[in-house]
Amino acid sequence: MDPLFQREERHAQTQEGRSEASAEEPSRGFRWIPIRTLAARHRPRISSHLLALDERDRYLRFGYAASDAQVERYVDNLDFERDEVFGVFNRRLALVAMAHLAYMEPSPAHPHCAEFGVSVAKGSRGRGFGERLFDHAALHARNRGIDTLLVHALSENTAMLRITRNAGASIVRDGPESQAWVKLAPENLVSHVEEIVEDRVADLDYRLKVQAHKVDELLSRQGKG
Repeated sequence: MDPLFQREERHAQTQEGRSEASAEEPSRGFRWIPIRTLAARHRPRISSHLLALDERDRYLRFGYAASDAQVERYVDNLDFERDEVFGVFNRRLALVAMAHLAYMEPSPAHPHCAEFGVSVAKGSRGRGFGERLFDHAALHARNRGIDTLLVHALSENTAMLRITRNAGASIVRDGPESQAWVKLAPENLVSHVEEIVEDRVADLDYRLKVQAHKVDELLSRQGKG
């Protein structure tokens, strides 16, 4: 089982929770994708996204085929003050991909470490969402003094392991599970400006989608009237 999912459940009861990475094959070449920082008000959309994952996808995401109740408990226990959660929305404002960046307690071996988990809706794979969410999370992490990203992945989750390997990860396999350790570059002025620009443009993109969605609903009602 993935320690991130174990940690989330621990936070409410035994502080137990994990978030395993379920990602699509990384795309070739760069394509900008608007990624929005999620907040507590997005819990219903996060829940809908994760509950829509089938048994196989939940197995890759959590390390086992999590039940609906376990998924809902994970969502309820997300701490948006402590961690960061990112999402990709489609034109209909459905959450089609999300990532959880969990800031870990300092340890002697890894005093500045965060853990990354991601999931992508089945119909939205092959577009590079998992890879872009990883890059986005890495940018936010390094700007907060994090020098190492940890990704727990099942050894059969080749897409996620490929993303980390492309980022220069050191991968340790332990039977059916793998740990990928990615060293991050130090923060600098360019990384902070990049984060600000990405976040503001993503917020603008979301607002435009909201307005377009309202226009579509209005036209739909008029068409029925």
